Amino acid sequence: MTDSGADLFSLLDLTEYEADALEELLLLGRTTAPDLAEATGIPKARIYGVLDALSEAGYVKMIPGRPKRYEPHEPAAIAERAVENRRHAYERFREDVEAVEEAFVDEYAPVRDRGVDELSPTEDLFHVVDVGEPSERETRRLFREAEEAVYVLSKSFGYVDAVRPAMRDAVDRGVDVDVLLLHPDSLSAENRERQAAIRETLAAEFPSVSVRVSDRVLPWRGTFADPSLSYESGQGLLMVEQEEVPNHHRQAAVTENPSFVAGMWQYFDLLWRHESVSADPDPLADDTTAK
Repeated sequence: MTDSGADLFSLLDLTEYEADALEELLLLGRTTAPDLAEATGIPKARIYGVLDALSEAGYVKMIPGRPKRYEPHEPAAIAERAVENRRHAYERFREDVEAVEEAFVDEYAPVRDRGVDELSPTEDLFHVVDVGEPSERETRRLFREAEEAVYVLSKSFGYVDAVRPAMRDAVDRGVDVDVLLLHPDSLSAENRERQAAIRETLAAEFPSVSVRVSDRVLPWRGTFADPSLSYESGQGLLMVEQEEVPNHHRQAAVTENPSFVAGMWQYFDLLWRHESVSADPDPLADDTTAK
């Protein structure tokens, strides 16, 4: 099986027997169940159940006769049907959730509200997640839920690939995105090259995203969305600078406290306006520009 074929088969939610049978049918064309069982090594006692499952999924059609024969649909039709099957499954799932949602909320919302009332000041301010996939997941959420603006404070934005689709969606919705990075002079040679490549990617793929660099050592890094100086909105994620601690031992703070997010934005804005230069095209070429 080619890599592209394996990639599609892995998305079809097939059992091993079903995947083997469908692949062999695509290679053989029309054939009988016994012949297919012999070609694939699938037990004859199982082959009819396997073919029935493929037929129900819309990947295979049965040709009546004596004996019955089975034939795969066209590859393009199989791919389209896979998408349709997933769409129908999602719709069924959504309907099932909606059917019990009201009862679920009625039962557990009062319990959660009691817990919120009992939160300590620190717990009310933020909760923590591990750095890595959990913090990247929270960052994607911030981009997805942003309505007006997202601000990124990072050494080199090295996790951009992990949040790229969510950032693209935010930009396409008209959300303003500002990225403040550490000046290349303050980076190691390896990180300097990495940041330069990321800046080029941002300039090429996200021309509306503003990128600046600051020569001030950043005490914390993070992402926050929709800050409000009237303390009506805002959420964010931040982690303090701890170079001596490996990422897999670090944690990031997630906050939905509007006052805290407003403070994060005021710090960001001061650096952005007074202690940073444009990263376009190359901050090393001109350190005199100020926004």
